[in-house]
Amino acid sequence: MRVLSGIQSSGKLHLGNYLGAMRQHIELQEPHDCFFFIANYHSLTTVQDAKLLRQLTLDVALDYLALGLDPNKAKLFRQSDIPEVTELAWILSTVTGMGLLERATSYKDKVAKGISPSMGLFGYPLLMAADILIYRSDWVPVGKDQVQHIEMTQDMAGYFNTTFGREVLKRPEAKLNEAMIVPGVDGQKMSKSYGNAINLFDSPAETKKRIMSIKTDSTPVADPKNPETCNVFALYRLLARPDEVSALRERYLKGGMGYGEAKTMLAEVVECVLGPARQRREALVKDPSYVQDVLVTAARKARAVAQEVMEDVRDACGIVTARIPLPSGERVG
Repeated sequence: MRVLSGIQSSGKLHLGNYLGAMRQHIELQEPHDCFFFIANYHSLTTVQDAKLLRQLTLDVALDYLALGLDPNKAKLFRQSDIPEVTELAWILSTVTGMGLLERATSYKDKVAKGISPSMGLFGYPLLMAADILIYRSDWVPVGKDQVQHIEMTQDMAGYFNTTFGREVLKRPEAKLNEAMIVPGVDGQKMSKSYGNAINLFDSPAETKKRIMSIKTDSTPVADPKNPETCNVFALYRLLARPDEVSALRERYLKGGMGYGEAKTMLAEVVECVLGPARQRREALVKDPSYVQDVLVTAARKARAVAQEVMEDVRDACGIVTARIPLPSGERVG
């Protein structure tokens, strides 16, 4: 199966990114044909500082490789190295009604959070659909809150195929991640946009400080506590071993344990999971040529697929392009 997913380079990656997407991506690389891209075009809706965007794009690559993505098994590349994606997004916009975009809950949520309602943010689903359809993806790993984007992509593929009378674009399916929504320190969904994240590769001291700020209720130490409504337990459950989760659950229900102790236990399990990856990341930072080679090699493979799909798309809708020779020494990136 061909698996496709992307992650924005719009800020430091955090536990929500790892638990909601990256961990599953790394697990899927073994048995499937995986295409994972760094969504730097999407990031322009919130990051409009060139130097910062370049650094954040590199950071995403470093984080993935440090966490265990194997470039021999999965393709990791920059969205901007595949120009056919933006061409397909435009073509999809010509067959997609505004009503579909107006129903996008992610657009409404972000505007409600104070993000400027640019046309790029409004048209985000078009570019996301192009990202998926350009590689004829079978599966798109998502959380429950992102299923609407896949449904919109399915609709757009149908609009195109129906309009031009040919089955050119393949209908993708959502592959749900069990870690559907990862809570941030304030209890809302963890997000770079909301300022409530626990970053992946901050120092252990900074990470613990952030964890100790997680919002909890005012239940006294001696009283039993409900693990199902606790943000600390929700994160612990996603990171710890099953026996560790059961033991902590019992302590919640029994009483006699404060939230501070639970937060310390969460900080310990976070460091156990991320400590080795932090060391690998520090080594990768010292070898930028290797990271660049990984991105360019994968982009060449991904673009070969995208170019084939776009030939079929252009043929179906009547777009004619001349085969103009490219200057010698052309590079991807």
